[in-house]
Amino acid sequence: MRPARPWVRVIIVAYNAGPWLQRCVAALAAQTFRDFEVVIVDNASEDGSIEALRLPDDRFRIEGAGANLGFAAANNLGASGCEADWIATLNPDAEPNDAWLDELRRANMRHRDAIMFGSTQIDAQRPDRVDGFGDVVSIYGTAWRGASGSLVSALPADDREVFAPCAAAALYARDAFLGAGGFEDSFFCYVEDVDLGFRLRLGGAQCIQVRRAEVRHMAGAISGGDSAFSVFHQQRNRIWLIARHVPSPLVFLMLALQIAVIPLTVWRRGRGGWRAALRGVAAGVSGLPRALAQRSAIQRTRILSNRELARMLVWDPRRALRHAPLFINTNPGALTRKGG
Repeated sequence: MRPARPWVRVIIVAYNAGPWLQRCVAALAAQTFRDFEVVIVDNASEDGSIEALRLPDDRFRIEGAGANLGFAAANNLGASGCEADWIATLNPDAEPNDAWLDELRRANMRHRDAIMFGSTQIDAQRPDRVDGFGDVVSIYGTAWRGASGSLVSALPADDREVFAPCAAAALYARDAFLGAGGFEDSFFCYVEDVDLGFRLRLGGAQCIQVRRAEVRHMAGAISGGDSAFSVFHQQRNRIWLIARHVPSPLVFLMLALQIAVIPLTVWRRGRGGWRAALRGVAAGVSGLPRALAQRSAIQRTRILSNRELARMLVWDPRRALRHAPLFINTNPGALTRKGG
């Protein structure tokens, strides 16, 4: 009989996910670890992928959002009423290997203090290349999936601590996820996982990147890797991320560096993307009053010191430009109080 309370709830947010959604569901059905449930949140898809979807068994169900809520709010909807101890987020264009959940569970047993776990994302189109190995944040206010584009063979052989997990295939302690309010709805999509990871980090949380928990990720297959949509949301949300989370005095340095970083990132988008980037910057600035209002509540919960946070950021601009990973060596039980 199916247990009343599974170990983990896997949430898949689907919006016009095409054939990738069925492959993602099939990969979950093949998991060696069976104690899970799956909620597929349909963001009002119009491509027929939901109607055509075949659910393997009663562990899987579809929750209609009624509209396109975006990745952030739809995941929060999928997490509502969750009784499992853990919440996993999985993109519909990600196919986990058969032992994905089993490896995450084993990592949880190895790292009892951690409340966030990331997966090794492998580029589905170039299986010898990394799509992401943990989210990284720099002092320049930029964020990226660590080691993206690097050779899989260059990854470490064991688990590492990173700043935050990429929500394309992540695991969060339910109490921590819900206690933090889940993803910030206003972000809609992009950078929302860094935002949540930042919030939990400020409260003293630890994130472990699980080397053997692998997923094949078709990055940008649905929303478009460098589409105007993605460029706009990345630029806008990055500004809100800084305003909400970076404590004083680091926030002043990061904002000063943005004066140089924003023109550079807009220029790098090329002729097809600079307009979207500029619109994102404008939207980010116009939304600053709301972000700053949220900042005070977030900063009140902070126990992470400035010194500890500074050690978790990339400072070398060369590492930032090549999207290098950053492995962190901290003991969350020994974190100093804020202000250091």
